[in-house]
Amino acid sequence: MTSFEIVKHGFSSGTSAELKALDRRYLNWPVVYVLDNGREVYVGETGNAVKRMEQHSRTKAGLKQLKIVLDDRFNKSVCLDLESHLIRYFAGDESFQVLNRNDGVVDAEYFDREEYRQTFQHVFDELRELGLFERSIPEIENSDLFKYSPFKALSQEQMIVVTDILEGLFEDLDSDTDDTMVIQGSPGTGKTIIAVFMLKLLQDIASADLQEVFDADTMFSEFFTDEHQALLESRRFGLVVPQQSLRKTLQGVFRKTPGLSPEMVLSPFDVGGAAERFDLLIVDEAHRLNQRANQPSAMQNLRFAEINERLFGRDDARYTQLDWIRTQSRRQIFLLDRLQSIKPADLSQEIQRRLVDEASRAGRQYALTSQMRVRAGSDYVGYVRSALSNEPPAIPESFEPYDLRFFDDIGAMAAEIQARNDEHGLARLVAGYAWPWVTKKNPTAYDIEIGGHGFRWNTVATDWINSARSAEEVGSIHTVQGYDLNFAGVIIGPDLQYDQAERRIVFDRANYHDKKGKENNPQLGIKYSDEDLLAFVANIYSVLLTRGIRGTYVYVCDLGLRERLRPYFAPNGPLISPPEATGSAVLF
Repeated sequence: MTSFEIVKHGFSSGTSAELKALDRRYLNWPVVYVLDNGREVYVGETGNAVKRMEQHSRTKAGLKQLKIVLDDRFNKSVCLDLESHLIRYFAGDESFQVLNRNDGVVDAEYFDREEYRQTFQHVFDELRELGLFERSIPEIENSDLFKYSPFKALSQEQMIVVTDILEGLFEDLDSDTDDTMVIQGSPGTGKTIIAVFMLKLLQDIASADLQEVFDADTMFSEFFTDEHQALLESRRFGLVVPQQSLRKTLQGVFRKTPGLSPEMVLSPFDVGGAAERFDLLIVDEAHRLNQRANQPSAMQNLRFAEINERLFGRDDARYTQLDWIRTQSRRQIFLLDRLQSIKPADLSQEIQRRLVDEASRAGRQYALTSQMRVRAGSDYVGYVRSALSNEPPAIPESFEPYDLRFFDDIGAMAAEIQARNDEHGLARLVAGYAWPWVTKKNPTAYDIEIGGHGFRWNTVATDWINSARSAEEVGSIHTVQGYDLNFAGVIIGPDLQYDQAERRIVFDRANYHDKKGKENNPQLGIKYSDEDLLAFVANIYSVLLTRGIRGTYVYVCDLGLRERLRPYFAPNGPLISPPEATGSAVLF
């Protein structure tokens, strides 16, 4: 049902009077409007368009065109929802610079929400015909700028966490108190979204023209005050991202978001070498911070020692990147999931446990539990982790509508992933590090060979998912942790096997080829057993199996493990068996 109309109008100091004469509903009816000048755009909602345009004529004089979405069925909740959708789509489309503040809108239920959201699709289509969008909704939703946009409508759970943290942060700033906060959440609960959202919100509070905060009643409008602005004056904020690929992606998002800059997105080494302390550091994927261990390069090993000496007066192997961050900042927010540590160099479980306990004792530990990525229900992540353990879960009847399938033929899975990529985009093959990286020295070779099919590892290390050849390659954990896919085809390699005699999943060191993922740590006097490494590798596969928003396809190399895992990953999809004729083929 589409009953809306989009009214086009010029925007000037006389617009409010013209609207008043044009339609009495503009005085007392909820509407959504779009103001633009061909380069910048502002989206708003109001119950009095006449009054709001009079206000905007003083603060948005540089905008020249007005579009009003008018519908007799609209109410306040619908308008807030449509406003939020349009802001996110404008931010993800990149055709305009979005001028909106990050006041915060909650993804709330209301009567007939799904029917109204069908109308939103038609509103978008008509605005696109008017030249306000370049890309389609699926194209926008697959973009990093949309996925990591700070203009998200938060869930109730996320809103409560952000509100509690803001209240605590402003209390600390007012009393000049140092503080450490921890947000825990499994994959897909929105940890990175909250990190980006909060930095944008703090920057907007600090820089907002408070005369422009009209009658806003969004969730965080109460923080847009003179007092809060004064507390944020001249403060240094930063977002620390340990993984190189995700860090580069977020720097791109910050570059295109008003009020943010790519210089705010830092590596742990950037923080350790900073000349001045930060007032607040938000640390995403904090479980990936390093303890003292052999770094990926000789230069980083040298820098690790130099930073320790500069900050602490000596290069003691007990100092970690966590210590750098706490020394270089007054306040910290750590977002972590201890079950996403994937290699020995990551912070030890004991250090992470102490960090969480400290925050908990201070009343500054928060939990995210609602699944925002995988459309298989909130229990899916725990289910995957249990399936890869030696205490497997009960087998559910179905995860519908989630497309969860188990394959006996790698070629069939690769073909299905390619079909999903053609349909939806962002469907990729990923695998554990169970094959050597042959193509680094011989680009014409194949890294992964299974059943006559050949595949190559990712040829780029940063932003692989969006790279030109990613649909033809296989991504490793280092290219996908922290990212979303529509569909993930997961190859569980021979580094995980099933011991029939012991009736348990085991780790095969000979088939694990990540050198940094299995080397001992002589600096700390630690040797890692196969049981230690089994925990890291199980975490890796848990991460890979929770990347897909719409579906996950699974192929297992070890025959024993294949039969052990088969019932857990084929609850509601057809079993894909090998074709009768299986000739040798190279797919990628």
